[in-house]
Amino acid sequence: MTTTAEMIARQQPLASPFGYRSSATEVLAGRDLTGQRAIVTGGYSGLGLETVKALTAAGATVVVPARRPETAAQALAGVQGVTVAPMDLGDLDSVAAFTADIQAAGAPINLVINVAGVMASPYARTPQGWESQFGINHLGHFALVGGVADLLADGARVVAYSSVAHYRSPVLFDDLNFESTPYDPWVAYGQAKTANALFAVALDARGAARGIHAFSVHPGGIMTDLQRHMPHEELVARGWVDADGNPNPLFKTPQQGASTGLWAATAPELADHGGVYTENCAIMGIVPPDHADLSTGGVKEWAINAEYAERLWDQSVKATGLNPLG
Repeated sequence: MTTTAEMIARQQPLASPFGYRSSATEVLAGRDLTGQRAIVTGGYSGLGLETVKALTAAGATVVVPARRPETAAQALAGVQGVTVAPMDLGDLDSVAAFTADIQAAGAPINLVINVAGVMASPYARTPQGWESQFGINHLGHFALVGGVADLLADGARVVAYSSVAHYRSPVLFDDLNFESTPYDPWVAYGQAKTANALFAVALDARGAARGIHAFSVHPGGIMTDLQRHMPHEELVARGWVDADGNPNPLFKTPQQGASTGLWAATAPELADHGGVYTENCAIMGIVPPDHADLSTGGVKEWAINAEYAERLWDQSVKATGLNPLG
């Protein structure tokens, strides 16, 4: 298995021709994805919708699992090469039903891009009893990949959407459900985003021999449906919108926000950097554990720590009964 020292070596800064304002269309310009099959969660709004549009424009076919399939079908009307299927990431039984249908179809999968998620939501539990942000953002995606892992083609890539919010918390291995720790929606979100990054580390270690690689992504600041649990007053206080609701001009558009995920999904130069955390279409360096400035870029070591990744993997296998590529 991969070691933390190897991950630290891979996480050294690496630039690309793209950057902060690059769009999904620019990243995939000239790439022919004809014959490639992708699964994109959250593929009917915000960054996920732009991801689906860019993939299909490049020739890929895309399956979009959706908690609201009718809404998804309306949002994707007119986009060629897309299939919508029902799935609720917060319910492992629903994820299992979706992946069973994918398995029955039997077609190889080249890309899985896990965009969907919830952010800073009030305390809740999933049907299986997990704190909802951890359950939806991490365990739901773990179960999705686990359920289709047998169909991943050699050379496939899995992209896990993380966030700079991983700075807010490592994985709280001894209290994943906040049973003794006072619940803070931002700490819970931070834990889930760290988990997303660690998932990429451990999955890559299992798939690398077949050229299957996984990466985590911080897409940047973008106003999407992800902020639905935040009151207007908080958005203003954080400087994310002005009093009239206009987004901070420093924020990216959804097209720009989708670019790093697509770069991670397709860039050949990343083949030797499996498991890394990416942002602004680049690999950024590691920041100190006490680093708190969310604007500087970079990843905390706890989000690429191979030993933590394996510990999380073991707990996720127990929670879902699945062991992707294991």
